[in-house]
Amino acid sequence: MWQALLGNRNKRQRAGEFLVQGVRPISLAVEHGWTINALIQDASRVPSQWARELLQSQRQAERVLMEPELLAELTEKSEAELVAVVAMPPDELSRITVERDFLGVVFDRPTGPGNIGSIIRSADAFGADGFIVTGHAADIYDPKAVRASTGSLFALPSVRVPSQREVMEWVAEQRAGGVPIVVVGTDEHGSVDVYDFDFTQPTLLLVGNETSGLSAAWKELADELVRIPMGGAASSLNAANAATAVLYEASRQRAHSSKTSAGGAV
Repeated sequence: MWQALLGNRNKRQRAGEFLVQGVRPISLAVEHGWTINALIQDASRVPSQWARELLQSQRQAERVLMEPELLAELTEKSEAELVAVVAMPPDELSRITVERDFLGVVFDRPTGPGNIGSIIRSADAFGADGFIVTGHAADIYDPKAVRASTGSLFALPSVRVPSQREVMEWVAEQRAGGVPIVVVGTDEHGSVDVYDFDFTQPTLLLVGNETSGLSAAWKELADELVRIPMGGAASSLNAANAATAVLYEASRQRAHSSKTSAGGAV
């Protein structure tokens, strides 16, 4: 039953839960209030202090003792002490908090779950408020995505939606509520260099599919398309690297603006 949650997206979705391993990811899931449905524990080991405290704090979770050989089948690390079965939150854009300094990321039709996790990690690191996946895409809750996020999945609201329509309706609601979100796409043929665009305004950053880039529909909907100037022999950056570069620039501009407005060094 548990093993099906690893490789079968449909079964994960029907069950409404997914597997999490590792001290940091599990601890962050608990810290950020995610519901732990079950804790699967190595029956042959004396629990560490961390595991004892976790089991004590999560009394509502089902406790499952499992032989180490079976537990190893749920993990890539045979020495894993326990695995958490975590409930998926609803895919509702209302989970994302939008204020005047909003920064969000949309990943359009990603094919690689590892790239999803990597961008979530970067978005969390550089101060984003939310992450959205649109279209037919790899799954946020795929084990590779969860692992690549190194726990940031639990700190950053991440939502799956069918298409750009739902996102733009949500953007329109935020604009009507007084937050003038600017929709900015990344594209190698963009008209503005990334460091010349003003990322201090409320921004929704669009990142395209790893192979084909942003869809024509997203390019039409974007208020601006920015490019990352590059040298060398590389023709392009992969999606995760490109997103990280732009998110860093947004973070840099915002930090500089804050220092300037506070009267600090320019």
